[in-house]
Amino acid sequence: MSVIRSTDARRTETPNAVMTTYASPTQGGTGIAMWRVAMEPAHAGPRHAMDTEQVWTFLTGTAVVDLDGEELVLGTGDTLVLPADVPRRFRTDDGYTAVVASPAPSLAVNLDTGDRVAPPWIV
Repeated sequence: MSVIRSTDARRTETPNAVMTTYASPTQGGTGIAMWRVAMEPAHAGPRHAMDTEQVWTFLTGTAVVDLDGEELVLGTGDTLVLPADVPRRFRTDDGYTAVVASPAPSLAVNLDTGDRVAPPWIV
């Protein structure tokens, strides 16, 4: 059993959002990662795909997710199950926060550059 205190949650800032890791293989020793995403208004993430399924639950605000060319609008209380290996891009006009769970580790591929990375909030 692991207890991760709120003061020990790992915080990762990108140009698009802030991710706060609550549990991951390097934080709590689990095969499931769980983190919070906070995206400020008028921001968008990169077009990418993940090699694992993810479950997103939106706590505040709204997001538009381009899922392989289909635009989905999600708001407070909505949950989105994202399949692995499907192109996606998140954007928001008014900002949002969400809690995300995913098998870990997992890799992201930036579909514009081809770069493959293990996001630090998931490792």
